[in-house]
Amino acid sequence: MYIRYEVADKIATITLDRPEAANVQNAALLDELDAAWTAAVADDAVAVIVLRAEGKHFSAGHDLKGSIPLPEKLTLAQLYAAESRRYLEYSLRWRNAPKPSIAAVQGHCIAGGLLLCWPCDLIVAAEDARFSDPVVLMGIGGVEYHGHTWELGARKAKEILFTGRALTAAEAERTGMVNMVVPREELDEQTLRLARRIATMPPFGLRQAKRAVNQTLDVQGFYAALQSVFDIHQTGHGNALSVNGYPALVGLDEMKDRDK
Repeated sequence: MYIRYEVADKIATITLDRPEAANVQNAALLDELDAAWTAAVADDAVAVIVLRAEGKHFSAGHDLKGSIPLPEKLTLAQLYAAESRRYLEYSLRWRNAPKPSIAAVQGHCIAGGLLLCWPCDLIVAAEDARFSDPVVLMGIGGVEYHGHTWELGARKAKEILFTGRALTAAEAERTGMVNMVVPREELDEQTLRLARRIATMPPFGLRQAKRAVNQTLDVQGFYAALQSVFDIHQTGHGNALSVNGYPALVGLDEMKDRDK
């Protein structure tokens, strides 16, 4: 079991519980996580969903040694189908959940980690949080769920992608990606305080408020952009398959060292 799930005081708390591996995401973790989200949405006793992580880091991204089960002789069509389900469809489903959600982020949130926190409505970050997407080092233009431009603005998104450097919690707050930055030791307390306040609001009003904001983003092109950029992401895999095979481990050591 990689996920803990608890409900108390109208708040469902979903905890990533693979701290010994910096909460990297394999297929089982993602499937368990999606099941927890589904349970929280279906439970009428839940008003707010909180996503948090055990340990020093929120998530170091996809488990490159076993993120999703793939055949030995891999085609791009097989990779496209596997990533579409667990990386794009899961994240979009969490983003569109009809209840407010809050991500509490500490330590490193790398690449695939963004696919977990970006779908949440609000993000509370510890002062030590660092957000990065260094997969350009692997010859791919960014992770599967392209929230970069929407979360950071075009120029900051390009800077982060072009350099692979991590965005600090303070920088993320200035872009509007993060709602508040708190001391690490207060992360859970401050997140729950925010969740409890939201939970006092009328559930249907919350649902409609969320729908209004999300639908406005979709009218502006959010949903269509994510779909088209996912296809761009797959061209990176196609190139890797033709040149190096999969996974494209070019630059992997640099990725690991970049945010130490």
